[in-house]
Amino acid sequence: MADIAIQLPDGSSRSVASGTTVAGLAADIGSGLAKAAVSAVVDGDERDLNHELADGDQVQIVTADSEAGLHVLRHSTAHVLAQAVLELWPGSTFAIGPPIENGFYYDFSLPDGQTFSDDDLERIDAKMRNIVDADQAFVRSEVPASEALKLMADHPYKQDIIERVSEGAADSELSTEASGDIISFYRNSDSFIDMCVGPHVPSTGRLGHFKLMSVAGAYWRGDERQPMLQRIYGTAWATAKQLKQHLHRLEEAAKRDHRKLANDLDLLSFPSELGGGLAIWHPKGAIARKLMEDDSRRRHEEGGYSFAYTPHLANGNLFQTSGHLDFYADGMYPPMEMDNGTYYPKPMNCPMHVLVYRSQQRSYRELPLRLFELGTVYRYERAGTLHGLMRIRGFTQDDAHIFVDQEGLADELANLLNFVLDVLRSYGFEDFTAKLSTRPPEKSVGSDEIWELATDCLVAALETAELSYEVDEGGGAFYGPKIDVDVRDAIGRSWQLSTIQADFALPERFDLEYVAPDGSRKRPVMLHRALMGSLERFFGVLIEHYAGNFPLWLAPVQVEVLPVAEEHLAYGREVLDRLKAAGFRCELAEPTDPLGKRIRRAKTQKLPYVLVVGSDDEAAKTAGVNPRGGEVERDVSVDDFLVRLEGEMGDRAAPSPIGPTG
Repeated sequence: MADIAIQLPDGSSRSVASGTTVAGLAADIGSGLAKAAVSAVVDGDERDLNHELADGDQVQIVTADSEAGLHVLRHSTAHVLAQAVLELWPGSTFAIGPPIENGFYYDFSLPDGQTFSDDDLERIDAKMRNIVDADQAFVRSEVPASEALKLMADHPYKQDIIERVSEGAADSELSTEASGDIISFYRNSDSFIDMCVGPHVPSTGRLGHFKLMSVAGAYWRGDERQPMLQRIYGTAWATAKQLKQHLHRLEEAAKRDHRKLANDLDLLSFPSELGGGLAIWHPKGAIARKLMEDDSRRRHEEGGYSFAYTPHLANGNLFQTSGHLDFYADGMYPPMEMDNGTYYPKPMNCPMHVLVYRSQQRSYRELPLRLFELGTVYRYERAGTLHGLMRIRGFTQDDAHIFVDQEGLADELANLLNFVLDVLRSYGFEDFTAKLSTRPPEKSVGSDEIWELATDCLVAALETAELSYEVDEGGGAFYGPKIDVDVRDAIGRSWQLSTIQADFALPERFDLEYVAPDGSRKRPVMLHRALMGSLERFFGVLIEHYAGNFPLWLAPVQVEVLPVAEEHLAYGREVLDRLKAAGFRCELAEPTDPLGKRIRRAKTQKLPYVLVVGSDDEAAKTAGVNPRGGEVERDVSVDDFLVRLEGEMGDRAAPSPIGPTG
């Protein structure tokens, strides 16, 4: 039998016997790779391990510990979940079961209106492990759509998917289920078959490091007009160690949940009377917010930005010109009919900043023109997607728009990225990654030259900043390329925070110009930059990053003074007054409760410092210092403690006088 040549990712070629499968190639390369392999990418297409190779194929083996490998493991585990549920609840049907970040889910409809409970998860888990122990092979087959409909005759949601795919109406949510006129299926027992594009692990015995997490309701296709399905979420990993680490991260994340901590620390709330996706900031939360706003204003002023203030709503003509009514109407609130036109709450600040630029003739000497606003916007989010401060309907962006000529684009983008990273570092983030999204192939505005220039400038900015990044080819908006900056928090989670976006469309739509040195009129490039994304979401990330233990400069209450007894109250107030005079935010807990109880209460509030003062302290002008997370320090002079606080404030050593007064 003649050999065939296979091309490997490192550029080398390997000869194997004709008829060799992906699994055979992995074994030929090495036993370790054969053991770790779960699938492959052959000539750009994902394939199962039993896929037979052809001469000249370019092959990349996918291992279980890679992102692509975890995707396969999780998708295969979702199939086992579906098999278990259909066996345990005869007459039930299933919808979609995709892999997601860190896990998977599957949607079901149970007979007679039954619903899952958390108690059912243990029974389902046991059935799944029986299926895993049976080491059932995943066997792929392909049939025309007409035959696929017959195979899924008892499962209306699967039939809906087949019809959508056949009509070319499928979306990304259905991409793991089916594609094209030929529908693929995977069977792993005589009684269970599921529609799926694959690939899958060779058999169920390759699975097992999973845990079912929760049950929830979910509308079919995310549409409130469609039936409510029962969704089971799970997580799956390549090894038991990875699963254990993930479950530990989840425990930590639960402790850090910003919604719980915001309530415990009296920072903010989400009253039902207010409506979904809207927050009320309590005095302590408002202190932290004002500190963030003041810090942002100071940095932008020092960075050469001019401030703008714009209204919360505008005539619909503005959003028609900007294109928001054409491209973003689903994310906007309904119009308000007024006596002089139709008005909308603004979903974005950019059209109004464009009006600031266009308010007068501009010269090249004014560029770059940097406009900044802490602007509140309103965006409609489905009720099921709302999540505390992380997904909210009314929020304030630290929004900047920069108008620049092409000659200054490279320098401005480099400065912008440095500005972003400096601010994020000042909040305690050090681990950054970025994603560069480039020109979409199907539709875009702007010349080839300006796209190439902007993209090259973004790449140069990333490389100058020595920032690790991945390229999302074709993933940019139609109006320009962009950079998204992610930060990794204290427990290793990644958060997408900052965006730098080039825009060639709005200057065109609003006919923006500047007078060039030769007297000609030229079009500026517009740059959008949201550093925190929104104050609300950024604050939510900070709460979870610090687990509520804010750094001294950001803590709503920096010091609490605790007199031991009634006779020490006057000295406690003296210490309080000295701290306040130095600009620190402090409170005094009067001795109406025992000292131990007051100390415990102060610690639950995660205060940076608690000072205890008694008779000896009054005589020596000292205090007992209880630093958060540290050992008690006795007989610390108040003078030395003030010096310590000022040092800890660092470059924010001019404390705001706002806050508690006693």
